[in-house]
Parts: sequence; C-alpha cells; structure tokens
Amino acid sequence: MDSSVVVGSSISEPHHEMEFESHEAAYTFYKEYAKSAGFGTAKLSSRRSRASKEFIDAKFSCIRYGNKQQSDDAINPRPSPKIGCKASMHVKRRQDGKWYVYSFVKEHNHELLPAQAHFFRSHRSSDPLGNDVRVRRRKTSNAVSKLFSAYQNVDCLENFVKHQHDKGRSLILEAGHAQLLLELFMHMQEENPKFFYAVDLNEEHRLRNVFWVDAKGLEDFTYFSDVVSFDTTYFTSKYKIPLVLFLGVNHHIQPTLLGCALIADETIFTYAWLLQTWLIAMGERAPQVLLTDQNDAIKAAVATFLPGTRHCFCLWHILEKVPKQLQILGAWHDSFMEKFNKCIYKSWNEEQFEKRWWKLVDSFSLGDVEWVRSLYDDRTYWVPTFMKDISFAGLSTSSRSECLNSLVDKYIHVDSSLREFIEQYRVILEDRHEEEAKANFDAWHETPDLKSPSPFEKQMLLVYTHEIFRKFQVEVLGAAACHLKKESDGVTTAYTVKDFENNQNYLVEWNTSSSDICCSCRLFEYKGYLCRHAIVVLQMSGVFSIPPKYILKRWTNAAMSRHPIGEKLEEVQSKVRRFNDLCRRAIILGEEGSLSQESYYMALGAISEALKQCVSFSNPVENGMRPDSSGTHVCNVEEEYQSIITSNNKAPGPKLNTGNKAVRTGVPCRNQGSIENSGGDKGKVSLVEAGSGKDGFQHMELTDPRSQGVMPMQFHNVVPSLFHNVSAPFHTTPSPHMHDNR
Repeated sequence: MDSSVVVGSSISEPHHEMEFESHEAAYTFYKEYAKSAGFGTAKLSSRRSRASKEFIDAKFSCIRYGNKQQSDDAINPRPSPKIGCKASMHVKRRQDGKWYVYSFVKEHNHELLPAQAHFFRSHRSSDPLGNDVRVRRRKTSNAVSKLFSAYQNVDCLENFVKHQHDKGRSLILEAGHAQLLLELFMHMQEENPKFFYAVDLNEEHRLRNVFWVDAKGLEDFTYFSDVVSFDTTYFTSKYKIPLVLFLGVNHHIQPTLLGCALIADETIFTYAWLLQTWLIAMGERAPQVLLTDQNDAIKAAVATFLPGTRHCFCLWHILEKVPKQLQILGAWHDSFMEKFNKCIYKSWNEEQFEKRWWKLVDSFSLGDVEWVRSLYDDRTYWVPTFMKDISFAGLSTSSRSECLNSLVDKYIHVDSSLREFIEQYRVILEDRHEEEAKANFDAWHETPDLKSPSPFEKQMLLVYTHEIFRKFQVEVLGAAACHLKKESDGVTTAYTVKDFENNQNYLVEWNTSSSDICCSCRLFEYKGYLCRHAIVVLQMSGVFSIPPKYILKRWTNAAMSRHPIGEKLEEVQSKVRRFNDLCRRAIILGEEGSLSQESYYMALGAISEALKQCVSFSNPVENGMRPDSSGTHVCNVEEEYQSIITSNNKAPGPKLNTGNKAVRTGVPCRNQGSIENSGGDKGKVSLVEAGSGKDGFQHMELTDPRSQGVMPMQFHNVVPSLFHNVSAPFHTTPSPHMHDNR
C-alpha cells in the first residue's frame, strides 16, 4: 500500500544526494526519519572490507521488513513483527570516506503511526526528552503554574479540630486552596462533561467533604469493577492533605484512579456520604470486592451501602500495625511473626486456623489485647483461609511497597499542600494514560517469547496481556521444580506438592467432575492466575489446558470487550486480532477525518452509521449496563458536533439522599431531558438526564431526608461563594430540620 506521509521540514526523505560521515550517522538520520514517519527501525545488514576491515556497506529497514522464517519442527518459535514490508535505506562508503544513499524504498505494506512512534523500541532511548511525557506537557504545566501563581502568599491554618466526633467539623483549607479546587473541577468538566464531582456541607453550611472522579476513572470502573481498594493511608498517616482514594487495577497490572476525596474526619457519617456518592458516580454499580483498612466506621458504611460487596481488609494494613499494637512483645517480636505468618498463610481450613490462633494467643499471653481480639472477631475479613473463590487482582499484598495503592506516593509527601497536589493531579492522570497507551501499543506490535513446550504456556500466549503472561510463564517454568504426592483419592483428590525452589510443601485439591482446583499458596486468590503447584497437578491428571473458570477476563487482551470469555479460547484470540485491526484503522480514519470540517462530518457520519449497524447486529444485553449507554445514540452529524462544543443547556439536577445536609454534583450528559422524581421515589438519583449549568456547575436541589419539603437552589449561584471563603456560611434559608442532631 502507498503509505506516503507528510514529513516535518526538519526531517527530509532520504535521497541520493545525501552524504554522511559514517554509517552510524546514516542510521541516526534514518531513525529520525522513521520516527517522524511513524515506524520502527532495525539494522538489517552491514559489510566490512576484506582489506581494510572497515565498514563499506550497510542496510537499514523497517522493523516489519522481510518475512518470518522458521523450521517446521521448531518447538518454541520466536515471535516476529515481520510481515513482508520492503521499506529500507541502503548506504555505501565512497573512497573519500563519505557515505551516500545507494537505494531507498519508501513504501510500507502496513499502517504508519507517527503519533505513537515514541513507543517503538528503536525510538524509546533516542530522544529521552522528547519521549518524556512530562516534557510534552510542559506548556500545560507552565499555564497551570501561571494560573495558580496568584495564590502563593497564603497563611497556614489548622487542618483538624481536636474533637474527633464533632459533627460540625469542617474541611479547613489554606486560603485560596478551595478556589483552586473549584477551578480544577470547572476546567476538568469543561474538557470532558463526564467528569463527576460532589461536595458535602456540615450543619453550618461549611465545606466538609469533597469527592471527584475523572471520565477515565468512570470508564475503567466499567471494565475493572471486580476489585476496588479504598485507601485512607494519607488521611490516617496525618498527611497535610486529608486525601482518600478509590483505586483499581487494569489488565496490564497498572493502577487505575477510580475517585479522589478530601474528608474532614473518620466518622461513619463521612464514610457513608463518601461511599454513597462514589456509588452514584459509578452508576450505582457496586464492586465485587472492596479492600479497606480495618476500621469500624468504614465497616458499618460498607455494610449499609454496599451490602452485596465482599468487604475485605488489605493484608499490609494488618501487618503494618503489628509492631505498634504489640509493643509488649519486645524481643519476642520475630518469634511471634514467624508463628503469626504460619497461622495466616499455612492454615488450610478454618479448624486449623482456630487451633493455631488460640495456641499463638496463649503462647504470647495476648488474650487481653483488644486489637488481637478485634482481629479474631474480623477474621473473615482478612485471613486467607476465608478468601476462597475470590481474587484480589494483586491489590492485597503483604507490604505497601508491593501494593498498587502506592501510585500517588511518588507525587506527594507528608508535607505536600493541596496546591501541590492539584498541580500534580493532572500529572498523575497523564502518566497513567501514557503507561496504559504504551502497554496497549506493545500488545498490538509484539508477542512474548515462549520459553517451554508447555501446552499451558502456548494456550495463554495470545490470551493474557503481556504483563500477566510473563508472570504466568514464571509459574509454568516453576512447575518443573515441583514434585507431587497423592494424599487421598475420590471425587476430590488431594495432593501434597513439594516446591524445591522455596523448599515448602503445599496442599492442592483437584475435583475432576467440576474442574475445581485450589492450592494452599493462594496465588489465584491474590494474583488471579494459577500457580505452579496447580499446574503440575493438572498436568499429572491428564489435563493440558487451564480450565476457563481460572482465566479471569480482566487479565486478558479481551478485558475491555463487552462479551464474556467462552470456553473456546481461539474465539477470544480472533476477537483480539479483530479489535487490534479496527483500532489501527480507526487511527488512520482519525488522522484523515480531522484535516477539515467536511472530512470530520463525513468520518463522524460513517462512524455513527457503522455503530448503529453493529449494535443492531450484535444486540448486546449488557449495553444498558454501560455508564454512557443511555447517551449512545445516532443523530444528525452536525447536531452531534454542536452538542459537543455547546454545553450551556440548563436542566434540573439530581437530589442526593445522603443523610448529610447538602450535596452538590456535577454530572452533565449529552442527552437533555427532565428527571423523573415521583413522590414514591424520594431520594433516588438519576444521572442520565442531568445538564450542565452556565458556569460549569450543575443545577441541583437541596434535600434533607428528614424534612417534609424540598429547598430548591441553583448551584452556580451558591458554590462560588462557598469556595471563595470556606469559613463563610451560605446565605440561604435552611430547611426547618437542617440543624437536628444525627
């Protein structure tokens, strides 16, 4: 195919008049040309003079040059990007030592990706500054710095009041910081109307809690809602910023930011408001598993608002508290931890755990320690033996350094101000997007190497994402260092597996009829893929493929597909290939369609029509479950375009029944309409038909669930005064029951 591209004026196409000082200089030029054109490069060949031993000939090519060659009996064929592309540059050395272009082939037989060229391996180290996402956003950062420069000289205020259970407690910020927060929300919502935020006021109408989540976080939750971590570390560790985070993990084992909040206290009222608001933002879809710290207020709030969610405590939170809570152990600490770890990790069933726990408590005289008693009372929330049939997707680890929760650690420290965090917030989002884009790019253009003839490894090569496949590959190779011994037979067969790598014994149970397998190492529960001990049992049992129930869709290349993984994995691989092909073609369409208004309308019309036909053909059942499904529609192209650039339509906003005095939300959508709110549905929230206000804020209504009436209020008239001076009360007429005690 003709793949001519517009090359920047600084990088011209190779031609015969060009001269270079060396073949390395020629290759450097070709790499720069390739980067501007959008393809990766390789040194194809070179030749030395027999007499002088100096280089006299060199040929450079596109990384897809040539065809893949391998013998038919190859056990582990190496993956190759070669697809027969002919693009290349051949240079030769003259007698005077200069190098010239002997031949140049420009045409490629594949799409070029100039916007993503920095992802190719040949270009990743050629320009560290150009490849650094931080440098690419320098203009944005400078503009943000100028915007915030007016707020540099401020006085510090106390962040916390002394009384922990003061219901009138407010989120006290440094002067000007609330205005910065407001401007961040307005700007984020202007960039993407799906940006969601909400604020909570105390009885004196002062700011108490703030929550927000960007559009990417809402999208990520659609596909990775199985496990969510609610991280309160920054608040409980007395950071200057009272920050709490909702975190997840995507199919590349990368952390995803599913929501941020600033809270005033750790009361059940705060956590109840926060969890309900987050649930509303996520379209009232609860996660399957929620990981938190051990906290009674959080525990009560989760039980109330997420009754169908499995609530668990993160292991590193528990282990981190041991030195502080059990200082009485003194020199016996190491001995205790050895027995404590054995009790946690080596107890195969509840009976074994009970026996070891009480023996441990008696041995170290810990029966009167309140924290130890609370651990036992909450044992079903954190002890691995109670965690069968669930997966934490790597979010529950034994140390924070291993935990994905620490994604913000490198951006803020204990003394960071809110201003600094606001400046870093966009950096965090952009870094996350850049890392995910790079992982997706590698998934399209590379295939991991096979390292063994194992059928399990070959089965998962194109199913798992690269990151998960490499981890699974370690387990496949590790199976060679395992020896098993059958302990009992029957419908469920028990094996003892000796792992010679760590010199440990593990118990594996395999049910042939139901294809259930469980190992005492709990790797599947904590990481989401089978361990080497289970693999060796399957292999010795004559099973040479991973049972589908142990292939989590969230770890596959089809993770962001709407369709579930079936038992025929070749169908998944075929879908992945079709998905990748469509994505590459969409990039080309986007580049061509954005060149003019006419081509934009033409491309948008084609996309709308294609989407309509695809939806009609597939008729997916889960279409209504997507957060933006109600806004997915085919309309007049020009009207669609105008709806994107015009967002000043006004509509009534939702009411939030949160049990607090006031809530403000910002959730504008493309569809315009009214909100159904009958008398029998008081307190229910619809996020579908909400419109945006004049100043980027949502029109809303204040509702006290204990009052009989509704106090209407326009959000864009109220909130600026709130953020202008956090300590100043609102000039509104409260409901008769606004000040009753909770």
